Amino acid sequence: MDERKIEFLFLNEEDMIKAGVLDAGRCVDTVGEVMSLLSAGDYLMGGKAHNDHGIQLIFPKKSEIVGFPLEDSRDRRFMAMPAYLGGRFHMVGEKWYGSNGRNSDRGLPRSILMVTLNDAETGQPLAYMSANLLSAMRTGAMPGLAAKYLAPPNAKVLSMIGAGVVNKTSLMAIMSKTPTIEVLKIKGSSQKSRTAAELAEYAKETYPQLKEIIICAKLSEAVIGVDIICEGVSVEPRKWPQIDSSWLKNGCLIVSSGSIGIDYKFTKDHITKVVDNLGMYKEYIKVYQEYDKNGNKLPTGVPGMEYVNMIQAGEIEEADVQHLGAIVRGIEPGRTSKDEIIMVSLGGMPILDVGWGHECYMKALKEGIGLKLKLWDTPYMA
Repeated sequence: MDERKIEFLFLNEEDMIKAGVLDAGRCVDTVGEVMSLLSAGDYLMGGKAHNDHGIQLIFPKKSEIVGFPLEDSRDRRFMAMPAYLGGRFHMVGEKWYGSNGRNSDRGLPRSILMVTLNDAETGQPLAYMSANLLSAMRTGAMPGLAAKYLAPPNAKVLSMIGAGVVNKTSLMAIMSKTPTIEVLKIKGSSQKSRTAAELAEYAKETYPQLKEIIICAKLSEAVIGVDIICEGVSVEPRKWPQIDSSWLKNGCLIVSSGSIGIDYKFTKDHITKVVDNLGMYKEYIKVYQEYDKNGNKLPTGVPGMEYVNMIQAGEIEEADVQHLGAIVRGIEPGRTSKDEIIMVSLGGMPILDVGWGHECYMKALKEGIGLKLKLWDTPYMA
């Protein structure tokens, strides 16, 4: 066999489902491995600091060119997210996506995503796969991992702030690892939110152990008395949910995958702070921190970025922020008491796409799923 021949595996969305992309429990276990490798330094992401989330096309606000795509308020984005993941994965990959809030008018998801996996030595493509489900599952798996390690003992009440895809997969992941949950609260954009009703119906059909499912009218109702608060909203800057610290139950776990408002003076003294990757938030600050007309920093809504601001202001030490991967490895303590309030910031990283993509790819290879496509028999130029 000529070693110069290159084939790669194409996996469409149906193939990905057959390859186990929706297996929430296994996905949580896989992202746990990924976070352990991150903690050990066995990974790379983009940029000189190796921690860039990705590189994004920045559209201009105006252009003299007729038909040129412009920046708008409907989330027009194109982004490449490359990464290397070590350990048993030893693979390079990239998630590429285009996103537009107007897609819903066309019956399409807001974002359309693909993942490419490459051999870390030769660079040859190994797989090209549909990644909307992959990305959603790895995103939801991270709150599941946080709950596995940091939820209060015998947690009974779970609250989902936001009722979209992120919190549906977060629900799947948390329920796979926290079997004591009996009550689910859901706070959508309104009490009559279609997505909130759909999430409630899904939960009712999928998790018969739930004794009560409540669609909440007010944010306070979704927070007071709750053991695990899972936030997954996508909103414009400074329109994120505002949580009053007096609503928080002693011992609760707050997991933020989007944007959330909270009293950071209270956070400084009374909340254990955990992140997925502090270095990534340091890079975020350089790009996304905004200022008022007097040069004062505006709230970012991202707990990890606020932790960096607190460190830079001398309000806390860097050692006051724990890392989820180090908690998984057992080298940082995580929860130390049942009354401890913990807030976890999750930003999403392409190493997670590579890890979960690798697992789906390996199962597809084993079970003959997908379509093999030829790049060449022998390269025309070499």
